Amino acid sequence: MWQQSKLVSVGLVSLLLGSIGCTNNQANDMAVDFPQALNVAQKNVSTNQLSGRVIVDGSSTVFPISQAMATAFTKNNPDVKVNVGVSGTGGGFKKFCAGETDITGASRPINTQEMKLCQQNQIEYTELPIAFDGLAVVVNSQNNFVSCLKTRELRQMWEPAAEGKITNWNQVRGSFPDRPLQLYGPDAASGTFDYFTLATVGQEGKSRTDYKPSANDDALVQGVAADPNALGYFGYAYYLKNQEKLKLVGIDSGYGCIQPSPKIIADGSYQPLSRPVFIYVKKAAAVRREVNALTNFYLNPDNANIILQVGDVPLPNITLRAAASRFNRGMTGTNFGGRGAVIGVAQEGL
Repeated sequence: MWQQSKLVSVGLVSLLLGSIGCTNNQANDMAVDFPQALNVAQKNVSTNQLSGRVIVDGSSTVFPISQAMATAFTKNNPDVKVNVGVSGTGGGFKKFCAGETDITGASRPINTQEMKLCQQNQIEYTELPIAFDGLAVVVNSQNNFVSCLKTRELRQMWEPAAEGKITNWNQVRGSFPDRPLQLYGPDAASGTFDYFTLATVGQEGKSRTDYKPSANDDALVQGVAADPNALGYFGYAYYLKNQEKLKLVGIDSGYGCIQPSPKIIADGSYQPLSRPVFIYVKKAAAVRREVNALTNFYLNPDNANIILQVGDVPLPNITLRAAASRFNRGMTGTNFGGRGAVIGVAQEGL
């Protein structure tokens, strides 16, 4: 394992946008033509003929990135079959540490229990950050009374003590109407669940249980879109894909109301609901040419448009190159010591 870096309680440094070649105006307009992004990305694929199969699973937040990367990669490598599944971060680590997958996506770092499982099964891995993501808090598109929530109000809604007690909107804020409060969120196997509970309640995994959980973020989107009394949360990329069906809620952590966007997530001001996302690559699989090539494809700074297209924020070139160097030198382990979800990780912590 490489030495654990010092974690800082600030967001991404201003280097982020500059390192991906975006001006402030460009960052405000993150609509990317996906075919064009694929054409750029295809130039970065090895021209050596590759074949084989790569099995990818894990986080629903990382899924859109992995799916887009696989599409771009296999366009020039048609003999490589990349199977991308979704089991959630926790479910993905179970499969990964059992040796069932080559790469797993994670919306939080690996935790101690998962590290022990990998050790028991002699699975060595390299932890690789691939992007930054924000959590979107959303309500039904017809909701006309919620535009911003304070982090203490999110805690009031979601903490274990709220179970069976905070059941109406006007209990959260007196000016809200006397209407039922219906909550939707990821299930307990999700890394997004782990991160959100730590960020809002203050303890990872501590949440009321009388909400509508799902491991499928698309199901959460559909639930909120169909329920006028709903509030839910999931990765920002899923909001971006479904924004005509949903209303985005701003979050006030004490510095005013802020709505997430790629630029806002990048500049570090959307706190505490922004975080890095990762892939973990099995060392035994990395010796296969197709796995090695796909992993380096994820980490190629020239593929930033693919990250932008799915609604996430590319990492600085220097961070991606450092990750690629660790991977290609065969370094293994985690940079977070098995802590699981961590709040306020900046570039320096990766």
